[in-house]
Amino acid sequence: MGFPVSLRVDDEDVPEEAADAVFAWLRKVDARFSPFKPGSEVSRFDRGEVTDPSAELREVLGLCEEYRVATGGAFDVRLPGRGLDPCAVVKGWSVQRAAELLTAAGARRFCLNAGGDVVAVGGPWRVGVRHPDHADRLCTVLEVTDGAVATSARYERGDHIIDGRTGRPSTGLLSMTVVAASLTVADAVATAAFALGAEGIEWAAAREGCEVFAVDAGRRVFRTPGLPVAGAVAT
Repeated sequence: MGFPVSLRVDDEDVPEEAADAVFAWLRKVDARFSPFKPGSEVSRFDRGEVTDPSAELREVLGLCEEYRVATGGAFDVRLPGRGLDPCAVVKGWSVQRAAELLTAAGARRFCLNAGGDVVAVGGPWRVGVRHPDHADRLCTVLEVTDGAVATSARYERGDHIIDGRTGRPSTGLLSMTVVAASLTVADAVATAAFALGAEGIEWAAAREGCEVFAVDAGRRVFRTPGLPVAGAVAT
């Protein structure tokens, strides 16, 4: 899926095989859900070659539809002229599943970072949020004990998030960070909110169990009262 993954486990009694299982699972997900691989289940389903999708693909497609409806079509994995691309949901969903593999193996304190989206267990862990204009600066630092942090932004891949209502790139926000109990929720809400543009700030803040840190196109900073801030740097 095109993102680096790092894992830190602080438990001495967790077998190395647990980490191996995490990376094996993520490689399996990439092979099955990548829209860029012609032989993946997602690609074959999109071409009509798979008529009975796996339970996991049905779960992912159900989440995609949930957020499409919730955003009035701003978040849509079936954009006109493009193939089915559920990566915005698959990333958080798959990394959360990987974290659950670690927990099941007995891990009680770990941090799993997938392209800047983080599952943190047994903290507190400090998670920095990158400044949208300066790669070497942070605009805030969050303190997370058992939860997840996801950010959608324009600084890595440009205007890559499309507003499904217009078919044009969403440019109302520079970055949207969501803290939630699971990365499945945090990542999907962050991307869906970004697709909504400026109105996505209020939408994300209203989602149950979500805290928000956002910077809009005018470089105004918004944060919800319950955001677990450990420290901040002037923007």
